[in-house]
Amino acid sequence: MALDLIRDRNLQMLTDSCLEDQFSTDDGTELVRLASRCLQYEPRERPNPRSLVSALVPLQKETEVPSHVLMGIPQGGSTMPLTPLGEAVLRMDLTYIHDVLEKLAYKDDEGAATELSFGMWTNQIHDTLNSKKKGETAFRHKDFKAAIDFYTQFIEVGTMVSPTVFARRSLSHLMSDMPQEALNDAVQAQVISPIWHIASYLQAAALFALERETKLRSR
Repeated sequence: MALDLIRDRNLQMLTDSCLEDQFSTDDGTELVRLASRCLQYEPRERPNPRSLVSALVPLQKETEVPSHVLMGIPQGGSTMPLTPLGEAVLRMDLTYIHDVLEKLAYKDDEGAATELSFGMWTNQIHDTLNSKKKGETAFRHKDFKAAIDFYTQFIEVGTMVSPTVFARRSLSHLMSDMPQEALNDAVQAQVISPIWHIASYLQAAALFALERETKLRSR
């Protein structure tokens, strides 16, 4: 619903009532336009962080007001401690993240197979599930190249949709020094399962890896 409103640029529906009259219509429209660009499916169509910050700077009118005041956060207030998974992402401990993912059951995919009619249980279905099983085995044994190949076979058939597969392929890409592909998969996992926290952690890890890769290239 929120994504539809942003894509439709419905400023009136998106604006919090507490923020009314605190910014101009032009500024609000520009902010929604930027949000819409950030939601583009193709990564190359999204603004890079530097251009996004440059576009947001002119929209900040109250430059003398500290950010914690604007956001209503008490200065010096205690911050929420990171979860163990959050700590692992911060230190880029991909081995720990792998252990978490490896232990996760496919709870988010329950019922996907049983929803298929009996007539759909063809050789194609069998091959699809077999690719998923082989991907799991490769992932468990940290053969990430093979895991990517098998999970890709499963995804490309398109018979079943699995955020878990996208998450595991995302980490496999990270382990293979392919951060952009990892980010794409993490985003796709969250599109399928919007409230799944694992997808958000994987996006953070992929963004950290992309930033590190950019710094290495600039040297």
